[in-house]
Amino acid sequence: MYLELVQKITDVLDKEGNKVKEIQLPLIFSYPIRKDLIRRAFLSSFTKSLQPKGRDPMAGKRTSAESFGINLGLARVPRVKNSGEAALAPNTVGGRAAFPPSPEERIVEEINEKEKRLAIISAISATADSNFVRARGHRFKESLKFPIVVSDEIADFKTASEVEEFFKKLGIYEDIIRVKEGIKIRAGKGKMRGRRYKKPVGPLIVVHNYNLPIFKAARNLAGVDVVCAKDLSVIHLAPGTHPGRLTVYTESSIKILSDRLSKRLVI
Repeated sequence: MYLELVQKITDVLDKEGNKVKEIQLPLIFSYPIRKDLIRRAFLSSFTKSLQPKGRDPMAGKRTSAESFGINLGLARVPRVKNSGEAALAPNTVGGRAAFPPSPEERIVEEINEKEKRLAIISAISATADSNFVRARGHRFKESLKFPIVVSDEIADFKTASEVEEFFKKLGIYEDIIRVKEGIKIRAGKGKMRGRRYKKPVGPLIVVHNYNLPIFKAARNLAGVDVVCAKDLSVIHLAPGTHPGRLTVYTESSIKILSDRLSKRLVI
């Protein structure tokens, strides 16, 4: 079934946060928001980054232990000859694991290419809905119009202070403060394994090209990510499978996304 989608119109803002002009958005910003597809696509991308984990097949089995048999008043567990020390069995010290993890285990969530494309389109559409953005916990001024589209000149920012000042003029700097205040020390052993801090997700900036100064300028702001439009995925748009990330698009990135995703919009 083909959809009858209505094209939205939004404002293009300059680096001072002032309206420059209006543009007509591609249909990908009007697509129905499919949480089920977004969740599947996120899990598919996330599980592909996991490293298979397994055990040495001979772990705990490098012993000559055998059971002594019955009628000896001893448990019939395998025992090392001459010493009588129990070995090999899962319930013994140094024995094999009962059900060890296997590297052959299927840990990747498979997804069709068409589903994946529709999931990205759906996640992009969620960034154009202030209700979804607010439901994720992002903070912004009420008068802000979604989706947030800005002129390409913001991609030339060279320092974090310039990006910070731009966010203040745009009305989304409060979200950076939310991220800073939300950084917590992780409970448990993850603290010792390179995962000491838990940090909320902040604004996403979608730009039109690589090798732009803003990649380095924005990376020192808490929770802010910068991604090129041709590599934009559900991982960026819906962290934790939850759609509606606070996203800022450059004007040129909108055209790139339209060329990449606007084919065969069906459900």
